[in-house]
Amino acid sequence: MTAKPSTPMERLEQLENGLRSAFAALGGEVSRHRGELTLTIPRERVREVMARLRDGPAFRFDECMDVCGVDYLAYGESEWTTAGASSSGFGRAAERERPDAGDGERRFAVVYHLLSVALNQRLRVKAYLDAAEPIVDSVIDIWRGVDWFEREAFDMLGILFAGHPDLRRILTDYGFVGHPFRKDFPLSGHVEMRYDPEQQRVVYEPVTVEPRVLVPRVIREDNRYEPGAGPAGAAG
Repeated sequence: MTAKPSTPMERLEQLENGLRSAFAALGGEVSRHRGELTLTIPRERVREVMARLRDGPAFRFDECMDVCGVDYLAYGESEWTTAGASSSGFGRAAERERPDAGDGERRFAVVYHLLSVALNQRLRVKAYLDAAEPIVDSVIDIWRGVDWFEREAFDMLGILFAGHPDLRRILTDYGFVGHPFRKDFPLSGHVEMRYDPEQQRVVYEPVTVEPRVLVPRVIREDNRYEPGAGPAGAAG
């Protein structure tokens, strides 16, 4: 008879081993970082894997605490890099590039955070989505509470959840253009709004502000702050 794990680390290792055994054949990959486990699965296996994670006696993830999306466009690139500072050194500006993601297979990811109350364990599940068709099956029939989570991921990132009964915007206006959390969405948006006294209503117009990213002021060496370089005649 196998001894029951007693320490948190032993329980974590048991869960990690169980995940590898259960989902390796389905293309699942398990990673551990800072004491947290992440299970990465193919998007076409999401519903199958999630049902097993909820019902499997070794997992029993009875709650989905959150569903969110990630946009990996220009991941690892820094928009703060500039060619150089102005001669005065008081400031500089960077042009914000918006590279085209094309048909990247890993442009987006949908991330689920699961909790097992009975076994006191947590798990992050991730599935990558391509740029052309960021679609994944809804898990609303597995965890009813993901209803608004999936709607928010759709609203903010444009991720589509097939089978969701009411997939519509939840945070932005009904006529909103685009998805604000996408990396290529302009900081100033696509349209601006104002009240028109003649029409006596709010109207939308193209944005008139040119987007620009400001970077911190350049600080150069200043001998006034070097040891012994105080004002002449100052007390030592």
